[in-house]
Parts: sequence; C-alpha cells; structure tokens
Amino acid sequence: MFDPKHLSNWTPHALAILRIVVGLIFLEHGTQKLLGFPPGERAFVEAMTMSWWAGLLELVLGALITVGLFTRVAAFIASGEMAFAYWIAHAPRDVFPVNNGGDAAILYCFVFLFLVFAGPGKWSLDAWRGAESPHGPNV
Repeated sequence: MFDPKHLSNWTPHALAILRIVVGLIFLEHGTQKLLGFPPGERAFVEAMTMSWWAGLLELVLGALITVGLFTRVAAFIASGEMAFAYWIAHAPRDVFPVNNGGDAAILYCFVFLFLVFAGPGKWSLDAWRGAESPHGPNV
C-alpha cells in the first residue's frame, strides 16, 4: 500500500511546489516592505535602510525563486540574507528562536540552502532553458 519508490517518482513535483510556495511567501515580505502590500506594520519601510535593502532582496530573489530562474544563485543569496537577518535582528533578543521571533528566518535559511543543492525541480524557467534537469536531483 505505502510504496516509497512510488512516492520518489513525485520528488521533482514536490520540490517544485516547495520552491514556488517558499518563493511566493518570501516575495510577499518584499512587496510588503517596498510596496505596502499586504498592509501591515512592516509596510513601506524607509528607503535605503537595512529593512529597505532586505525588502529589495526579498522582492527580487522571491520572484526569481518562484519562477525558478537562476534558482541556485538566488537561493544561495536568500539563504545568506536570512542567516544575516537572524543574527542581526533576532538572536540579540533571546537565545531561543521561538522567543526571539527568528524561527521563520531559520526555516527560510535552510529551505533556501536546500534549494541550492537540490535545484528548482520541475516547472522552472531553469529547466525550460536547459540549465537544470526538469527531473530534479539525481535523476
């Protein structure tokens, strides 16, 4: 009934879905900071501040990761941004991520780091332009 080999056939699809979802949510952080959408307490940060630069990276890298273009490079930079964000903004507040609000930054950091090694999966512009295998890692 439960056949791991059958599930493995779906790895490239699951990888693509993970990339698209995490890219869209990351992109949303950038649109909130720079474009005020969705409205919230972090909307419209002051230009040229550290938050503004973070928003610019989130907007551009989130878009690239979502569509799967230059995925490995974009994910590497995004992973670094999230590591930096954690140590600069969250870690000084408290030792524990659940208390300092940095758990999302840690998750982003490691999901992006995973994408550096795994690639974009199916449904990516990288696969379409022949820069990556559409079948995912090790296929």
